[in-house]
Amino acid sequence: MKNILACIDGSIYGQTCSQYALWFAQKLNTGVEALYVSELWQYEAPLVADFGGSLGAQPYMGLTAQLRQIESAKAEALRAYLTGLFGAANLADKLRFHHRTGVLSDCIGEFETTGDDGAPRAEMLILGKRGEAANMAKAHLGTNMERVVRGSALPCLVANREFFEPRRLLFATDGSASASRAIAWFVANRGAFAGAEVAVVSVAAQKPGASEKADAALADARRVLDAAGVAAAYEVLSGIPADAISARQQESGANLLLMGAYGHSRIRRLLIGSTTVELLQRCRVPVVLFR
Repeated sequence: MKNILACIDGSIYGQTCSQYALWFAQKLNTGVEALYVSELWQYEAPLVADFGGSLGAQPYMGLTAQLRQIESAKAEALRAYLTGLFGAANLADKLRFHHRTGVLSDCIGEFETTGDDGAPRAEMLILGKRGEAANMAKAHLGTNMERVVRGSALPCLVANREFFEPRRLLFATDGSASASRAIAWFVANRGAFAGAEVAVVSVAAQKPGASEKADAALADARRVLDAAGVAAAYEVLSGIPADAISARQQESGANLLLMGAYGHSRIRRLLIGSTTVELLQRCRVPVVLFR
């Protein structure tokens, strides 16, 4: 892995994202593209639709220029923080900072393309579970996070409030293509996790054929990990996937969860939720998601 895109802001999650980006840079000698996006679009549209033309100019419209200045100053503060963080680790040359104005999910596309050398500008995405409104409606996930994870083809590490060095890894596999990509990604980047404990679980729901499917998913993962010389523990869990996986994560003390994301109908899951969303809400550890 040559490049990571870290989405940062002024929240506690932004700091954690920075720490994970630095950790990967140290372990894999990878470059880091740090992105801060100022979402000023909501200030550039009328607060109230003026259907009759009688309201005149919105009273706050003149503030947009001032907000841009504030956002520029904020971006410079974030740049200084990151420069100091990477400089203290003697990795300042690995960091490139970017400030954009717009919507985060739209700005990320710029970094999913290839650079002048033909290599992808980013091969992994790091972003916070929530953003600068982290202290409000704490039980909910950030809208930017869900938008980005659903729209990006990159592996996404969704960071929690606190940085944990990944020492106990838990893979949740259902045998899907996205779960297989999670295993393959780990094998390709296993140098970052030298000495870490690895456990692989699959969940057998209470319906016909579920146990055989869970066994097959574990067998597929075992073949790949054994071929790479990775020792791991394997277990079939039973019950509702979100309940079983979150319980095993807490019992085992795993501090990094890796899994496929949004494997079923996108529209259906947007309406009724998904195992992915439930695990992100319940687990207080970073989760790496693969599409």
